[in-house]
Amino acid sequence: MANFYLLEELADAPVGGLVEVTGAEAKHIAAVARTRAGERLLVGNGRGLVIEGTAEQVTPAAVSVRVEQVRRADAASPRVLLAQALAKGDRDELAVQAATELGVDGVIPWQAERSVSRWSGPKLEKGRDRWAAIVREAAKQSMRPWLPEVAALASTKDLVGLAATHRVLVLEPSARHPLASVVPDARELVLVVGPEGGIAPAELAALETAGAESVRLGDTVLRTSTAGPAAIAVLNAALGRW
Repeated sequence: MANFYLLEELADAPVGGLVEVTGAEAKHIAAVARTRAGERLLVGNGRGLVIEGTAEQVTPAAVSVRVEQVRRADAASPRVLLAQALAKGDRDELAVQAATELGVDGVIPWQAERSVSRWSGPKLEKGRDRWAAIVREAAKQSMRPWLPEVAALASTKDLVGLAATHRVLVLEPSARHPLASVVPDARELVLVVGPEGGIAPAELAALETAGAESVRLGDTVLRTSTAGPAAIAVLNAALGRW
C-alpha cells in the first residue's frame, strides 16, 4: 500500500503532470520511508483532494510525483466534533489520535473545571500546536482526505454556546439514555468528554439547560482516553459511515 503524505498547498493536478513535494514531507519520504524512484505515493491537501502517482525523483529536498489518478472526496455531513477535556499525562492526546483515525471531523480542546492539565500562557499555543501535530500524523496514517481542524481552547461557556447551533451529546455514565439510541439529524454533532474526575455537576447542569443531551456508552465507565473514540465508532455506524 502506498504511503500517504499531506501537502496543504497542493492544487488541482492533471493526470500525467508532475507534483513536487518539498519540506518536511519530502525529507520523510526520502530519509525516513526510504522511498525510491518507481514507488507509488499518495499526496493530499487535507481538503478532499488526493493524487496518486509514481515517484520519479527522490531527494530529501524535493520529491517529484507523476500523477496517475486524481480523487476528490466530499466533506462528511453532518460533521462529528470531539470536545475533549484536557487530561493529565497523555490521555487527552491518545483520545485525539484515536478519534482522528476513527474519522472525527474536528477537535475542540476543553478546559473543564476538573481538568488537572491547564493550558495558560506559553502552554496555550504549545498545547494546541501539539494536538494539531497529532491530528496531522493520525490523518496521514489513516489516509484521510480531509484533515480535521483543532479549534481554539474552549471553556464550558463556549460549549454551552455551541448547543444553540449544534447537537451536543455529553458522555455521562449516569445518563438514562444510551448513545446507541440517538438518531442523528441534520445538525452537526459535538461529543463532550470530561476529564479523569468526570464533568462537574454545575457544568453538566449548564450544558443540559442549554439543550445538550446526556448519553451513556454502556454499563461500564471508560477512561477519558477511550470514551470519545468509542462514541465516534457508535456514531459512525448510526451515520452510515461504517
